[in-house]
Amino acid sequence: MAARVIDSSGLESLLTALRRSGYDLIGPTVRDQAIVYDHVSGTDDLPRGITDTQEAGHYRIEERSDESLFGFNAGPSSPKDHLYPSHDELFSARREDGRIRFTATVHPNSPRFAFIGVRACELAAIAIQDRVLLGTEAVDLGYSSRRAGAFMVAVNCVEAGGTCFCDSMGTGPRATEGFDLVLTEVTPGAEYVIETGTSRGAQLLASIESLPAGPAEEQRVECGISNAVRQMGRRMETDGLQALLVDNPEHPRWDQVGDRCLTCGNCTMACPTCFCSTTEDRVTLDGEALRSRRWDSCFGLDFSSLHGHSVRASARSRYRQWLTHKLGTWHDQFGMSGCVGCGRCITWCPVGIDITEEVAAMRGQVS
Repeated sequence: MAARVIDSSGLESLLTALRRSGYDLIGPTVRDQAIVYDHVSGTDDLPRGITDTQEAGHYRIEERSDESLFGFNAGPSSPKDHLYPSHDELFSARREDGRIRFTATVHPNSPRFAFIGVRACELAAIAIQDRVLLGTEAVDLGYSSRRAGAFMVAVNCVEAGGTCFCDSMGTGPRATEGFDLVLTEVTPGAEYVIETGTSRGAQLLASIESLPAGPAEEQRVECGISNAVRQMGRRMETDGLQALLVDNPEHPRWDQVGDRCLTCGNCTMACPTCFCSTTEDRVTLDGEALRSRRWDSCFGLDFSSLHGHSVRASARSRYRQWLTHKLGTWHDQFGMSGCVGCGRCITWCPVGIDITEEVAAMRGQVS
């Protein structure tokens, strides 16, 4: 279907149609002084007239001068929080007739999520999670059940934040795949150009009132996306990046960043692609044992513990492992980079460590 134009009432009708189709709407909303993905029921729950300012170790929300619903950048949460939640039950075990019976946890009633306002970098992150959690023989059943019915309403970015660098990673700001519908907010809070990516997206769009997008509207889409490219607050040169990291395990920059890093794991918790986890067991009073999976971080001292001893005892070695894997050896495992350029790891680092600056420093481009 060719691009169409909807107004604010059309957007409300779109969300209503998704809700009536049985989808649980997950979209951007303001909570705890941040713009996060949470349950929404309509456009009134979206961050109208709210934006954010982001820099290394800095995040603040503030009022805009217009009524834009999507005039902000990547916040502390991402669709990963709902598709691959921080805690998930795996299986239970119970003794029956002298034997131990194991029962895998099934997810027959997993909600059908409709994600609203997903950015291009986040779609790229979901594709990476799909590759990791669905693309091997070891399929994550919980992720699979949640991902199977997810409906994606993406948003093309027309503004970029201070820590964004998706243009460098080839993941944005235009959404090119992985969506059912994609919006571009051409008039803040009032007018949207909408395009389809799947047949079910086209079917849904056909059910609401819209008008054909003309050359003027299409030009405004292109201008908005070009504006976002110009506004990118960060850049990263990716040519030869894997070799740069793998071939320099003793580069002095690792010592410098190691002196600053708190090994708190904030970067991995905020990252939309990190998938590391551990397991924990608990036993109920009636004798049933339950095993669950929870997020973990390679910055934890116990993460690399072998025979009671961590093989990465220093902050230097743990940061080096994370960065080298994320930007380098991830290619060997999954055929792609583990970074989508969303900038979350920069924003949410308490000491403002900047992944793009570290790469530039190792290239000798900064002191």
